[in-house]
Amino acid sequence: MQELDIKIQNVDREINQTELMLKDLRKLQGQVATKSGERKSKFEEQQKRYAALTEENEDTDEELNEWKSKFDERIAILDSKIDKLLREKGDTEEESRAQSDEIAKNMKEIAKLQAATDAHISLKNERDSTVRSLFRKHNLGSLPSGPFSDEVASDLTDRIQSKLKDFENDLQEKKKSNDLELKAAFDQYMHANDRWKEIEAQKEAKADMKTRILERIREKEVERDSFEGQVAAVDVTIINERDRNMEIEVERRANQFAAREFELTLRQKQREKFNLDQEIDALSKERDTMSADSHERVVLSLKKAELESYKKKHRRIVDDCKESVRGVLKGRIPPDKDLKKEVIQVQSSLQREYDDLDHKADEARNDVTTMKLKIQEISSNLSKFRKDLESRQRFLESKLQSSDQPSGGIDSYFTILETAKEKRDVQRSKYNIADGMRQMFDPFERVARAHHICPCCERPFSSNEEDEFVKKQRVKAASSAEHMKALAVDSSKADFHFQQLDKLRVVYEEYVKTGKELIPLAEKNLNHLNEELDQKNQALDDLLGVLAQIKSEKDSVDALIQPVETVDRHLQDIQGLQRLVGELESKLDVQAQGARSLEDISSELKMLERTRSTLIDDIEKLRDDQITMQQDLSSLQLRWGSVREEKIQIQNILSNIKRVEEELDRLSEEKSQVELDLKHLAEALGPLSKEKKKLLDEYNNLEVKLNHEYELQADHYRKNQQEVDTLLNMYSGIKEYDTYNKGEKLKALQEKQALSESKLRNCKTRMEELLKELDKSRDLSRNQAELRRNIEENLEYRKLKAQVDELTREIESLEDKVLKMGGVSKIEALLVKLSQERESLLTELNRCRGTLSVYRSNIDKNKADLKQAQYKDIDKRYFDQLIQLKTTEMANKDLDRYYKALDKALMRFHSMKMEEINKIIRELWQQTYRGQDIDYICIHSDSDGAGTRSYSYRVLMQTGDAELEMRGRCSAGQKVLASLIIRLALAETFCLNCGILALDEPTTNLDGPNSESLAAALLRIMEDRKGQENFQLIVITHDERFAQLIGQRQHAEKYYRITKDDYQHSIIEAQEIFD
Repeated sequence: MQELDIKIQNVDREINQTELMLKDLRKLQGQVATKSGERKSKFEEQQKRYAALTEENEDTDEELNEWKSKFDERIAILDSKIDKLLREKGDTEEESRAQSDEIAKNMKEIAKLQAATDAHISLKNERDSTVRSLFRKHNLGSLPSGPFSDEVASDLTDRIQSKLKDFENDLQEKKKSNDLELKAAFDQYMHANDRWKEIEAQKEAKADMKTRILERIREKEVERDSFEGQVAAVDVTIINERDRNMEIEVERRANQFAAREFELTLRQKQREKFNLDQEIDALSKERDTMSADSHERVVLSLKKAELESYKKKHRRIVDDCKESVRGVLKGRIPPDKDLKKEVIQVQSSLQREYDDLDHKADEARNDVTTMKLKIQEISSNLSKFRKDLESRQRFLESKLQSSDQPSGGIDSYFTILETAKEKRDVQRSKYNIADGMRQMFDPFERVARAHHICPCCERPFSSNEEDEFVKKQRVKAASSAEHMKALAVDSSKADFHFQQLDKLRVVYEEYVKTGKELIPLAEKNLNHLNEELDQKNQALDDLLGVLAQIKSEKDSVDALIQPVETVDRHLQDIQGLQRLVGELESKLDVQAQGARSLEDISSELKMLERTRSTLIDDIEKLRDDQITMQQDLSSLQLRWGSVREEKIQIQNILSNIKRVEEELDRLSEEKSQVELDLKHLAEALGPLSKEKKKLLDEYNNLEVKLNHEYELQADHYRKNQQEVDTLLNMYSGIKEYDTYNKGEKLKALQEKQALSESKLRNCKTRMEELLKELDKSRDLSRNQAELRRNIEENLEYRKLKAQVDELTREIESLEDKVLKMGGVSKIEALLVKLSQERESLLTELNRCRGTLSVYRSNIDKNKADLKQAQYKDIDKRYFDQLIQLKTTEMANKDLDRYYKALDKALMRFHSMKMEEINKIIRELWQQTYRGQDIDYICIHSDSDGAGTRSYSYRVLMQTGDAELEMRGRCSAGQKVLASLIIRLALAETFCLNCGILALDEPTTNLDGPNSESLAAALLRIMEDRKGQENFQLIVITHDERFAQLIGQRQHAEKYYRITKDDYQHSIIEAQEIFD
């Protein structure tokens, strides 16, 4: 490791030297790269300048600079001359432009004046034609022939303007009549709109009321859910049952406590104790005077006293519970040895009967609860129907009373509806007739204005007659508008009234249906369910009465269990003591003696002391029982009080739920009424909306129609006005031409135009001369500038070439220095090699250090492990484990041999049992089957594999030497007989300790002979097993013949027949054999 450290230090020094040399080389390379880049850019610029040279000049730099200064002087002189020519050219162009503008301006003025002259002539002609057309159009009279003079044309125009004034007056009158008619239609629309807004406001108020009612319903439902959540975890029926049970139990405990008569019994016991104390004192004095006798006599006396004590206790307990036993066993007192057995049997029978009745009582309670829920639901529906009936009745009465016609109640609804319909039809007919008359006025007026004739008789109108007719038509139209408005209002009211009554038809039909169908049906269902509920309650009361009786009997039996067990235990103790006393008497040959011995006195004394101690214990026990019963009664009363408090709380919660339900019903009724009102308001709103829309459409159509008629008349007026305006414009144009003397102005402008055109031609000639001289000067200036630029480019090229040569020399000197120091790649390769050598040396050094550290840690760890307790006596413990392993392997081999031996024994047992079963099957088949096709049957078992205990069984039938499987080859009767025989054989083989054989319908699919043979086989089985104590045969059959064959008196006294009554209830009856 030290040698490796020295080598690494030498390599580090070499690496530092190499890095310094590499740094210098890279600095020189950077300088070379900089100079090369600069030279490259200069050289590229040199090549570009050389390529741009037109001609490379051979003169010296001084000569080139001299030529450059001469060319600069010549170019300056030429530029001055060009500027002078340009100024003169600009002046000539400006003068030429001014003359051109003057010529264009004169030409425009000449064209205007020429056009005005032509327009003046055409205006006069057009004026005359327009006047003639207007006179013919408006029937204004005859006209003079030939062109009109200005005075004649002015008079004719005044007559036309007068006619136009009449048209304007007609238009104003038309506008007024249209406004009146539109106002009447709009008033009808506003009337309908006011009614619609009124009902819409009522609807919004009802909607707000419904929202408030829904909010209150949600609050009440939340309150009800909270109450129901408190009640959900509690079953009211169970609480009531607990309350009744607790009340019964408290009463029973109180009666028991009173029946025990603790105070009287305690006083009697204390008197008995006082008498016993006196007798004990007397016997103690007598015992002191007598000497002791033998130990055996003392023992005999003690045992006799103990025997008498047990007999007294036994007799006392039997006497105490005799009445209870007689009540439980139906007046019968069994022997003492059978008392416990019979009481326990009665207890189990009562327990089963009580459980069955309790289950039936629960089902009856559930049925009653279900019926109550159904009755509650139907009652609520009935109440809802009645409330709906009353609300609809009130609604209908209020709506009928609000109508204008006298109401005779709800029954007169259809009469009122027909009356409203007739009134609506009459008003609508009047309105239609008036509307038809009104629509004739406007066409008559248009025909009169358009054709100047009467619309009825087609007689021509003069101007005054036409005006008079139109005025009369407008007066009639204005008066009819007011009449139409009144008729429209009456028709709208009648239609609205009919629509409101017609909307009540659905409510009336629902009212009739509710009163005549829904309510009677609900009442009928309610009565039927009440009858069923009474029957269910009666059945439940009967069950509860029987259940209470069974429970009392069960409680009396349960109370007898402990005394009966005590009697049985005392009886066993008495029998043991009797045997012991008999042995002692035979040993001592004791006879009845006249005088008492010391043993008799001592035994009597001990018996009295024992009696006293027993009496003391009885007194203490009575006091303890008194305290215990008092505590139990107090505890029971406290629990009863808590149950009653819980019941009261539940009742309060239920009353709150009922109150909330009533409020919810009331709110639901209010909501239903509001929804009904909303429905009727919505139904009423629909016709009003349609009527409002209809009136609005009629108003809009009328407005469009009247506006169209007005626009047609206004258009006619505008056209006439335009024609007159055109005519007046013609007059103004003719007058303007004469006023401004435009003919003389036209001649003066034509002379001025000729002079301007002569000046323009002279300017154009001078401009051409200036352009030629200017082009010549510019060509000479361009040639001089080209020569000067060539000289400048040669000078720039020579300067760049000198700079490139200088940079080339500097680069070559730097490259020589780099070659002297060695190449960069060589230095870098040497540096990489030294770095790799250093890394390998460091790796080797670290590997040596790691190996050394691992060795040291392993040594320390092994030393520490050897000092631990788990390696103490390791050799001995290894030997013990080896012995245990070998012993376990030997035990496994022994178990494997035992397993194989057991498996073989089981296989032999299976074969023996199969032989025995097949033997019994063969005997039973031959005794039972009456056919000749099958001699006997057997069960054949096939193992699934070698060394396995899994078998597949087949039933085979044997006829002679032929053996076949019964599956698929025998009849249904043969299958049934085979299955019965196989079950009998299995019961005969395996059911030695359980001799119960049950057969359900054994004669199914059996014919008569086979059925008789089966009965004979069963009789033989009963004969064979009648000496077996635990044999019991149970047969269920519908075949009475088969029952008679097996039901003989030597085997049974009676059988049980099961029938069904009219309610399909099963009835079991015991019948004597052959009854």
